[in-house]
Amino acid sequence: MIDGQWGFGFHVNAKAMALTIEKAKTANVAACTVFRQSHVGRLAAYPLMAMREGMIGIATADSGRSPKHVAPFGGKEARLGTNPISIAVPSDLDAPFYLDMATSAVAAGKIQLAVARGEEIPTGWIIDAEGRHTTDPTQYRKGGALLPLGGTEGYKGSGLAAMVEVLCGLLTGLGFGVEPTGRHNDGCFMAVFNVAAFRPLKEFKREVAEFARYLKSTPPSEGSKGVYYPGEIEGVREQQRLRDGIEIEDAT
Repeated sequence: MIDGQWGFGFHVNAKAMALTIEKAKTANVAACTVFRQSHVGRLAAYPLMAMREGMIGIATADSGRSPKHVAPFGGKEARLGTNPISIAVPSDLDAPFYLDMATSAVAAGKIQLAVARGEEIPTGWIIDAEGRHTTDPTQYRKGGALLPLGGTEGYKGSGLAAMVEVLCGLLTGLGFGVEPTGRHNDGCFMAVFNVAAFRPLKEFKREVAEFARYLKSTPPSEGSKGVYYPGEIEGVREQQRLRDGIEIEDAT
């Protein structure tokens, strides 16, 4: 259990993951909770640290008792955070094999981006203050809420978010709900599994790559450009942006 002493979340969480990785080198399986830190940024950064050490890394995060953004399935008021989950797995692939997802239908930043660009958003991303579906992203800041992942099956995203809240809010002791006077506080749960304790790392990495190629070998469905394995599209975009730069509008 790591008390970040209100330090910079990027640094505190990286230190926590580094300590967990070191523990897993001798214990094979290690886990930690982190509390009292600022925003940790892109959650995948931490499981990817474990992946680079030949281990499987898992991380989940919540936002402590700061204002919530996601309505639980069937509700109209925000009671959950976007509560992301990330898992990274070592492999022989060029782009890392990893998952980094919000448990809401979309990350909150994409709503702000749509506002900045003057664009509508798809139905199923947010509801307005009255609990009605809307394609107007400005309604989000007027008392609206993000919807959980899953659309008509949103109980799946809502359930995942609730489990993240237990791991990151209750297991850390941060608590749940909103404390209006409290500052943003990213609670995190992280775990590391030493692959070599289960089977030879070289074989595992090769088989993960073979599995990814198996997924990609299916003919594309109608309107699709084909299958990407988890983490591949991010790897492709990283290479494009290293080459071409990142376009950012003035409003953003």
